[in-house]
Amino acid sequence: MTGQPVGGVAVKAFPVARSEARLLVPALMFIALVVAAVASLGTPLITSVATSFHVSLGSAQWTLTVALLSGAVATPVLGRLGAGRHRRATILATLAVVVAGSALTVLPLPFAWLLAGRAAQGVGLGLTALMMGVARDHLPEERSAGVIALISVVSIIGAAVGYPLAALLAELGGVRAAYGLGLVVTAAAVLTAWRSMPEAPEGRSAHVDVAGAVVLAAALLLVLFLAGERNLWSRHLAVAAGLAVVAVVLLCVWAVIELRSTTPLVDVRAVRHPAVAGANLAMFVGGIGMYLLLTLITRYAQTPHGAGYGFGLTTFVAGLVLIPFSVLGFVAGKLTPRVRTRIADPLLLAGSAVVVGGGFALFAAARSDLAELFAAMGVLGFGVGGFSAAMPGVILAVTPKSETSSAMSFNYVVRSVGYSLGSAIGGLILAAGTGPGHLFPDDSAYTTAALVGIGAMAITTLTSLALARRRSSETNP
Repeated sequence: MTGQPVGGVAVKAFPVARSEARLLVPALMFIALVVAAVASLGTPLITSVATSFHVSLGSAQWTLTVALLSGAVATPVLGRLGAGRHRRATILATLAVVVAGSALTVLPLPFAWLLAGRAAQGVGLGLTALMMGVARDHLPEERSAGVIALISVVSIIGAAVGYPLAALLAELGGVRAAYGLGLVVTAAAVLTAWRSMPEAPEGRSAHVDVAGAVVLAAALLLVLFLAGERNLWSRHLAVAAGLAVVAVVLLCVWAVIELRSTTPLVDVRAVRHPAVAGANLAMFVGGIGMYLLLTLITRYAQTPHGAGYGFGLTTFVAGLVLIPFSVLGFVAGKLTPRVRTRIADPLLLAGSAVVVGGGFALFAAARSDLAELFAAMGVLGFGVGGFSAAMPGVILAVTPKSETSSAMSFNYVVRSVGYSLGSAIGGLILAAGTGPGHLFPDDSAYTTAALVGIGAMAITTLTSLALARRRSSETNP
């Protein structure tokens, strides 16, 4: 069996045997789940970190932001390395970095070391695209599409899986015990990868564009900093706007570097393909909306009754609200490959965006009962699961097999930025709805945020429908 040509030379692929495939698929799922869950550990532990290390909540927030940043930077770099012949070594080395970072979060070290450990854990987020590349290279074509879709879904619901477990461990044994969960599962992931990851097909090579990586890192640092520093936008708008302009300029410089490079970090010319560009735009705007609703529901659930609304749930119990998100997200991921035989991927994106918009509408109209929050979270999970499962099909339909990891890694960078902006936008809207002297926003601020989310999902739906019309015109001239 031969793969896509690279540099004019046919690349020999190595499908694994049926018995090995049975072990490979669970391994790919497990690794994708672990790196997503470990990177998300910062979410439920922010308050605990602030208390344990005697730092501000803003400083503690960086335990999440630094993981997202390192993941966003590492993803395209690992995607490029994963396109070469050293993919197995790249996977094992990356997991070793995550294990080392997990150890730093558990050891009784100062706060700076905790941040360093969280940055190392975030590097693991770049492995998701590599898992997709392994699946596409070593599984039969009819099976690889479904496995790639599930890897995409697992990378989303992994955050929801880690949230309640980390919160429970934090309540029982403190923040170090919660981070200990990351050390245990990443060590298991290393052993899994060692036993199951095959070598990459022969005839491939990959070089990392160091200059592009540095400029991209600087741009993403500014983007995620601006997304996390909500007070900067409310108190120093001119400074925030100036930094935003600098970030845009850096991204433009990065694009020029990539276009001129013979070994680009991301093939920008391929990204400009209408199908890929449209899919990334849908992922960016859709990611803003999806993460916005996720943060709205979890924050609403933890708001004490004294605010006039909310349920005053503990961090652990609030994490249980994510169970419908995980379960229905996985169900949607399992169903999507079957539905793809009848409905085109762009239409599935559009339909999933409509479902997420329905979750926003449900949250805006009915949130006085905890069951209604469970329902809204379930609708969100089903929509996100379907969206995540359909997204790889849109991009990989026009991507050579050898560029699978690189193409999907760029999509995951876009997703990370979208998620960060979704969280920031939600925080800004709720902050604007908080009256002077009040700790919590007015209930109406949540409705406003939900309406903004509906608008984001409407844009995502229209973008996806435009992709569907283009594909239809190409296949039926």
